[in-house]
Amino acid sequence: MSVDLKADTSQSNASVMTEKSNGSHHPNLITSITNKYPSYRDDLLLKTPHFWLEGRREDDGAEGLWRIHDTLYDLTDFAARHPGGPSWIQLTKGTDITELFETHHLTTKAENLLPKFKVREATEPRNIRLTFKDDGFYRTLKRRVREKLSELDYSPVKTSNLIIDSLVASALLFAFLAVKFNSYLMAAACGLCINWTVISAHNYFHKKDNWRMRLFNLAFFSYREWRVSHAMSHHHYANSVLDLEVSYFEPALCWLPNPDKGLVQRFGAWFYGPILYSIMMLMEYLKRFVESYKLGRNTFFADDLIAFILPTFMYLVDSSSIMTVLKLWIVILLVTSFLFGLTGLNAAHHHPDIFHSGDKIPDEIDFGVYQIATVIDRADVKGSQFAVLTSFGDHCLHHMFPTLDHGVLPQLYPIFFKTCDEFEYVYRECNWLHHIISQNRQLARIESRTYDPRAKLE
Repeated sequence: MSVDLKADTSQSNASVMTEKSNGSHHPNLITSITNKYPSYRDDLLLKTPHFWLEGRREDDGAEGLWRIHDTLYDLTDFAARHPGGPSWIQLTKGTDITELFETHHLTTKAENLLPKFKVREATEPRNIRLTFKDDGFYRTLKRRVREKLSELDYSPVKTSNLIIDSLVASALLFAFLAVKFNSYLMAAACGLCINWTVISAHNYFHKKDNWRMRLFNLAFFSYREWRVSHAMSHHHYANSVLDLEVSYFEPALCWLPNPDKGLVQRFGAWFYGPILYSIMMLMEYLKRFVESYKLGRNTFFADDLIAFILPTFMYLVDSSSIMTVLKLWIVILLVTSFLFGLTGLNAAHHHPDIFHSGDKIPDEIDFGVYQIATVIDRADVKGSQFAVLTSFGDHCLHHMFPTLDHGVLPQLYPIFFKTCDEFEYVYRECNWLHHIISQNRQLARIESRTYDPRAKLE
C-alpha cells in the first residue's frame, strides 16, 4: 500500500524540462520545489518535527549556522534577544530559514540587523527553488503591505482575542453541563467549542510568544510541534515533499499525484478518512511517546499537561463517577478531532487544480506565486471574523503574512488584488462543499498536471 514518492520525485528532479508549444518556448518546468529529496521523509516513525529539522540540517547547506538566501549567519547570541521568542532561533540552527525570515519580518528592521551576524557566503546553492526577487510578486506585495501597516485598523485584534476567550469559556460551560446532566449532546457541543478554540489558537502561535498560543494544547496537540510542522514546514512548502502535513498522513491519505497509488489509497480513503480525522489528535500525542523512546529523551513539556485541564475540571464538577467523566471526555476528544480534521484538511489545499508535488510548475517560482498555486480560499467564510478565525479562512494571505492577526488580513485584499492583476496571476475561491468533494477527488488523482498561474478555477 506504499507509494514510492522518492523514486518519482528524484526522477522528476533529475529531468528539468524545457517545453515548446506552437513554436514558442515555455519556462523550465519542475515537479518538486526541492533539489534534494528530504532526508527521513518516508520513515513512518521519523515523520516528526524533530526529524524534519534534522533532515533540513542535512539537506540545506547551512553548515551548522543559519542560512538566509545565499549567506550564512551565526545567530547564537541573538536568540535570547529575539523579539519573537528564542525558540524560533534555537530550533532552526543549521537550517535554511529564508522563507521563515521573509514571511515573519514585514519591516526592514531585521534585515538591517543581519550584517552584524554574517559569517560568510554559502558554498552551495539553495535546496529550495522558491525565489524572492526584488521585482517579483512577493517582494512587491510585501513592500506595499509594509507601506500600509501604519494605516491599518488593528481593533479587530481585540475581537480575535474576545472570540477565542469566549470559546474557552463556552467549552468549560458545556463541559460542566455535560457532566451535570450526563449529556453526550453537551459533550459534543463542548467538542465543537474546543475545535474552534484550537483552530483560533493557530492564529497566535505564528506570533511572538504569548499565552493564547498554548490553548492549542487543549486537545493533545502541541503548539511547539506545530510551530515546526505547520508554521515552518506546511506554511512555506505546502503540498510539497517538505510539507509535514502531507507526509504525516501517508500512506493512508496520499494527496500527491502518483501512478503507483493503489485503489484502496485512491478510493478507500474516502471512507476511512473520516475515521482518521477522529483519532488524529490522540495519535499525534501517542506518536510523541514513540519519539521519546527512539531519541532516548523526554520530548514532552509542562504545557502538554494543558490537555488534561478539561477532564480535571469535569471531575471536580462531579467526582461521583470517574467512568462517566471519562466517557464524556472521550466523546469531546473524538468530536474535536473529527471536526478539526474535517475543517483543516478541507480548508484550502487539496483540490485537483492546486499544485501538488508531482505536478509541473515553473522552476525558480516566486514564493508568493507558489502560495497562490497551492491555495484555493474558502469564499463562504469571507466577511465574518468569527468564521475566518475558526475555519483557517483568508488562507492565502495568512500564508504570506502569518504574523498579522486574522482580523487584520481583510484590509490587505485591495493591495493583494492589485498586485495579482499587475502580475496577471489568478486568485481562486470556492465554497467548503466544493473543497470537501475536491479533496476526495485529489486523493484519487494519479495523473500529473501543469499548473498555470493564470488559469481560472474549473
